[in-house]
Amino acid sequence: MAHLKKIPHTFVIIGFLILVCGILTWFVPAGQFEYEKKDVNGVTRDVIVNNSYHVVESSPQTWQIFGSLLEGFKKQAGIIAFVLIIGGAFQILNSSRAIDFGILSFLEKSGHLEKRWIFRKLGVNNMVIILSMTIFSLFGAVFGMSEETLAFVIIFVPLAISMGYDSITGLLMVYVAAHMGFSGAIINPFTIGIAQGLSGLQLFSGFEYRLVVWIILTALIITVTLIYASKVKKNPRFSPMYELDEYWRNREMEAVKVDFATKTPVSAWIVFAITTIILVLFSVDHPTTTISLGGANITFICLPVLTALFAITGFLTLRKSYLFFILNILAFTIVFLVVGVLGYGWYLSEISALFLAMGIISGIAMGSGANTIVKEFITGTKDILTAALIVGLAGGIIQVLTEGKIMDTILYSLSSTMEGTGKGATVSIMYFIQTCINIFIPSGSAKAALTMPIMAPFSDVIGLSRQATVMAFQFGDGFTNMITPTSAVLIGALGIARIPYEVWIKWFWKILLAFMILGLILLMPTVYMQLNGF
Repeated sequence: MAHLKKIPHTFVIIGFLILVCGILTWFVPAGQFEYEKKDVNGVTRDVIVNNSYHVVESSPQTWQIFGSLLEGFKKQAGIIAFVLIIGGAFQILNSSRAIDFGILSFLEKSGHLEKRWIFRKLGVNNMVIILSMTIFSLFGAVFGMSEETLAFVIIFVPLAISMGYDSITGLLMVYVAAHMGFSGAIINPFTIGIAQGLSGLQLFSGFEYRLVVWIILTALIITVTLIYASKVKKNPRFSPMYELDEYWRNREMEAVKVDFATKTPVSAWIVFAITTIILVLFSVDHPTTTISLGGANITFICLPVLTALFAITGFLTLRKSYLFFILNILAFTIVFLVVGVLGYGWYLSEISALFLAMGIISGIAMGSGANTIVKEFITGTKDILTAALIVGLAGGIIQVLTEGKIMDTILYSLSSTMEGTGKGATVSIMYFIQTCINIFIPSGSAKAALTMPIMAPFSDVIGLSRQATVMAFQFGDGFTNMITPTSAVLIGALGIARIPYEVWIKWFWKILLAFMILGLILLMPTVYMQLNGF
């Protein structure tokens, strides 16, 4: 642990950044753009008016940096509440030991598969990593999965530990995979859709090259994960989280000692009946669902089919054990999450409600009373409180820059550096600018609304494809999300996985740098080659 003492605590790092931003407001000239309301793919957004930057009266920050903490909490309130609800809901579910039971059952089954030549050759664990990362990367590339990964981190980290890996491997399998897909977005409506809409391009045009990019990025991050996981498997002390992962290993040992009951309480059957009735009512109210994937819409009887499947699988799992039934609830929660996001535009409010319901009905299904369920929920929120606090503190960085009126100045200054450069140099500078801005504005949709009205017209002046400009934004927006302390999702994921930010940044920065360089290389064909849609 001695090597960790050289790195400041996450709170210290964020506090230092807030202080630096406060000092900058005394020296960086204050300025602002003018904004106008513009409809982008059916959503009204604030968009910068071209050539509207102007100097305004400076607003140096002093004691306001302390007030920025409260404002940061207010701005990130949605993510903070989401993290706390997820922590509480999964604690209720975890108290049943159903996930532990599921992991042990999976490991037992995979052990039997290893006896077969083909699975022994490929490695069941390797196949789990490859399949999981491909799915999450695809989710990130197609519908911009980001905040939703927080609900899965708490499942995949203990799974990775049980497979003989570490918490970093678990985070790579879910969070990093999804955000690498986010970086190589194919038809992500929150980044590609908005950026192309503001650039006047056909929605999701240039799909073919972005698909190639996604395949390259996904294949490489899976390779990196497999190599790292293999080293940890051979030598657990290779992991920088070896000592800190003691928490997860203790949980695994406790799970092995538990004598999992096979009886099913009456309360589980009551939960099954009530949940099925509720799903039937929802199915009657929503007989068809339109799933939106990029520009394609698919309408079918989604909820009725899922309701029927839940009724069948619920009955069968209850006959075995309430533990199987709770795992069935978890599985359908994940399915409904995907359907809700793609079919009904769900976001934090709906998703947190879904997982809270999952936690409550899981608690009732295992026979817990109301007081016990509330106690477990509070325990879960306490465990995740540090992560929630860090999310709020990180929001203070953006608050200081905004209130100090230097956010737009930084944006304007960076955009001015592109004047008088060639196509290749310009797209490289655009990529660098978007990367820098992402440190302060991790929201892809907000950054698109701020930068594309400037970048797109400028690319016309020098004869650069607007598609190339969109890809520079895409890469600049995606990669640094996995390391910037202003990303509420990153801080939340690290908190859930119990990985200190200082450990993560020390371990991950070299991998991130390699992918950022790869991103620059992948940008060059958009400038010098004839690509479909570019």
